[in-house]
Formats: sequence, structure tokens, C-alpha cells
Amino acid sequence: MSRKIKLFPCLRVTLLLAAAFLLGRAAAQVTSSVAASHSGQIQSSAEGNWGLGFQEEGQPPVGNATSQELAQYDAFYLGDTDKKRIYLTFDAGYENGNTAPILDALKKHEAPAAFFVVGNFISENPDLIRRMEEEGHIVGNHTSTHPDMSRIATLEAFREELEGVEASYKEITGKEMTRFYRPPQGKYNVENLKMAKELGYHTFFWSLAYVDWYQDDQPSKEEAFDKLLGRIHPGAIVLLHSTSSTNGEIMDELLEKWEDMGYSFGSLEELAQRREAG
Repeated sequence: MSRKIKLFPCLRVTLLLAAAFLLGRAAAQVTSSVAASHSGQIQSSAEGNWGLGFQEEGQPPVGNATSQELAQYDAFYLGDTDKKRIYLTFDAGYENGNTAPILDALKKHEAPAAFFVVGNFISENPDLIRRMEEEGHIVGNHTSTHPDMSRIATLEAFREELEGVEASYKEITGKEMTRFYRPPQGKYNVENLKMAKELGYHTFFWSLAYVDWYQDDQPSKEEAFDKLLGRIHPGAIVLLHSTSSTNGEIMDELLEKWEDMGYSFGSLEELAQRREAG
């Protein structure tokens, strides 16, 4: 019995030393990650899911990567932060009757938008696609099957996800699709960004969004305005979902409120053209 009792203090010391080692290694990894982030490189820890951190109301958020870091891949999450200009984008996975009222509001306010559509939406809603195109909106590529694109490792597989949407758009409109791409769920990695650029695409993330995609738990009008008015900022690329009944109901009033705040609406084409010119 006496020999076993004498072993316990040794065991405690061993465990403490092991814990100290692990904590030290974790701290070193954090320090290394922070230092690398300041070097201008997009770190693997920032890949996987696009994310934002809001520092101050009315000011642009901090993204997983900076605008300068994304620029080398023809990717964006912000416009010009010195101008009170908003870039409206909608992700369209399926249709449930809310796209038409959104388009009505956009037309009333002469606000251009980009609709990032998946394969089934474009094939099942040709009339809406034609209306988007005819009313001056961009129809962007949100992939054929809405997969986790960060898991796609080859250019061939990446191209296949985009080409199906391109083909459907041309069949419906007779025109080539604008090569603007948004990764489903914002899941990405640097290789994806390189692939998109190689295929002639600009990639668009966002700087403002809110939880509007749960059909059985839609935000109230007040909740929507709280997020979308309180967090709006110069150069915002706004992500909304066209499936949201709340968005369909508030769009006219929302655009009016943004206008009352001194904002105007721009097309993503402005950002791409400015990048190409610069």
C-alpha cells in the first residue's frame, strides 16, 4: 500500500508537465497563425467556411481574408468602402413564390442585383431567369448540385459543376452567362479560388447577411431590419436568400430605408471592371 501511495505525486507531476507542454504548443500555433495572417497570406485556418467579424455598427466587417488577399484570385467580399454603395446579391436554390415580389421591388427602385442560381432553379424557372436578364440583373453561378466545393480537388470536377449552369442559362436566354461565382454555403479553399480564376470566373463572398434561410423559422420584419439596417456599411456586398418570405415582404421598404440612409445600389459588374482596369 505504501508504495502505491508514493506513486501518486509522481503521476500528478507527469500530468502537469504534459498539460504545460500541450498548452505551450497550442500557444505557439496561435502565435504562428496570427503572424502568418499579417504576412498577407490566406491561411488554411481561414479556409473551409467564409466568416465575418463585425467590429462596429455601420462599419465594414473583418473577413476570413482581406480584400487585398482575395484580389489575387479575382475574388471579392467588399466594394469601395469610401462610397455609400450597396451591391445586392441573392442565392437561389429553389423557388417558392418569393422571387417575383423581390424582382418587383428591385424594379421599382431601379436596383440591380445578382442572383446566384443552382442547376435545378435555372432549369425549373426559365421565365424568372429570362425576367432577371431582361430587367438588367446578373444571373451568377452557384453550381449545378450545391456541393461542398472545398472538397473538390480537380479542375475537371470543378468545371463540371459550373458548366451545367452555364449551358442551361444559354439555352434559356441565348446568351453566355456572366462568369460570376459564389461557393455554396461559402465553403472554399485557395485551390478553389485559383480554379475559378483559371476558368475565367470572379468569386463573390459577402460582407452582410443574416439568418433568412430556414423556411419554418423565418425572421420577423423587426429582426430583419435590426440586422440589415444596423450592419449596413459602405461598399457592402449583401447576401440574401430569394426563398425567404420575410425578404419578399420587406424588400420594397428595406430598399427605401437604405436609400433614406444615403445609399445607392450598384452592380457587381462595377467591381469586376474596376479590378480589371486597375
